[in-house]
Amino acid sequence: MAYLKVSGTKIVDQNNKEVILRGAGLGGWLNMENFISGYPGCEFQIRAALAEVVGKDKSEFFFDKFLEYFFQDADAAFFKSLGLNCIRIPFNYRHFEDDMNPRVLKPEGFKHLDRVITLCANHGIYTILDLHTAPGGQNTDWHADAGTHIANFWNHKDFQDRTVWLWEELAKHYVGNTWIAGYNPLNEPTDPYHTRVIDFYDRVYSTIRKVDPHHALFLDGNTFASDFSHFGDAHKRWENCAYSIHDYSVYGFPAAPEPYVSGEDQRRRMRRSYERKREWMDARGLCVWNGEWGPVYARREYDGQRTEAINEERYRVLRDQLDIYNKDRLSWSIWTYKDIGYQGMVYVNRETPYMTLFRDFLAQKQRLAIDAWGADDSQVRHIYQPLIDLITKEVPSEYQNLYPFPVWKLESRVGRLARNILVSEFFVKPWAEHFRGKSVEELDVIARSFSFENCLHRDGLNKILTDNASLVAE
Repeated sequence: MAYLKVSGTKIVDQNNKEVILRGAGLGGWLNMENFISGYPGCEFQIRAALAEVVGKDKSEFFFDKFLEYFFQDADAAFFKSLGLNCIRIPFNYRHFEDDMNPRVLKPEGFKHLDRVITLCANHGIYTILDLHTAPGGQNTDWHADAGTHIANFWNHKDFQDRTVWLWEELAKHYVGNTWIAGYNPLNEPTDPYHTRVIDFYDRVYSTIRKVDPHHALFLDGNTFASDFSHFGDAHKRWENCAYSIHDYSVYGFPAAPEPYVSGEDQRRRMRRSYERKREWMDARGLCVWNGEWGPVYARREYDGQRTEAINEERYRVLRDQLDIYNKDRLSWSIWTYKDIGYQGMVYVNRETPYMTLFRDFLAQKQRLAIDAWGADDSQVRHIYQPLIDLITKEVPSEYQNLYPFPVWKLESRVGRLARNILVSEFFVKPWAEHFRGKSVEELDVIARSFSFENCLHRDGLNKILTDNASLVAE
């Protein structure tokens, strides 16, 4: 078997036959996220808090078992059965390097990554390696695991140096693995100057290519993989590269401007949003990969009798997005494969030990809207609205939209800082306290809640993915 490569606008195999990658991201696994697995704040915070409550050894045991159970052979077999052929694997740099011991590779970091790449290969599934969290935080959101809204990756050269070093080590380790479709060097950068991201891509491209001339690179646009307007002619320096957009539709979330009925104007708006993201590539005949997309779904415990109607609406969004992608023969990776019930193709059963242990806590998180992703802030909006009104009144309008506008509007910025950073910090230790007094055996049982046999399937989503994957199967 040979490497996949980028040829013009297509991804092709060794016979120059087009390969359309259809799959999902393994979100919440090697880069844990709050809405995916139910904790507040950032991963580094809950890891530290759990170690305080149960001790370092038990904490490391729990998280290791969580990683083990989250994706196993049964997951890979199920994924393949849906007609899907690629998994994007987000990972956190902390698995490979400590902030207090920089540039010293932790070989144990490869343990689960190697295991899942091999599992996928055994089932004929490609993988794409995605550095979702870089030192200092390459973007302004919680999933950069920095605990702040300042993307300091762009402000300190050493953070960038360490990331280039890490990719050199990763490329050395995986250079011979042809089931890896490619490397995604940096997830969703938010460089407010729009130029440093290009300089970083020049550096990381050169470093990887010295070690690994074979694997394709998938380069995210700036401002959460939406903006290539400052890339200019940079593509002329980069060979065997595809360019990654993240195509979330506003209609797939609780804050949608109106119910989605698949009207002509709504579909036009959806397509225009998608087309704007790929304009730079289309003007130059370059390959586009949609690295993230997909609606979120209602849950009966929070949305009651409206659940089915909401989810049918979200499936309409899903179908219409796929109709666009199919016409363009676009490779895509939906977000996300597994979670606790908000967006995953499979999700943890509510009667498992983990979900029962955290039932009340999760309801409180939902009510307070302390997760940023797709938040329904209706129960606390009156608390934060006076702050939004104050800023609107006191700050001249030309200064109200701070970068990363337009992705973060004023209301979103207040929510990110006040709810999702400030308030969420107060719930980190209460989350960890749920584990106090648990034995190793009990911790294992709780972690096992995330195993495939303890998950339910979002059949409506999975059928739509299967039906559409078959339309463009190579």
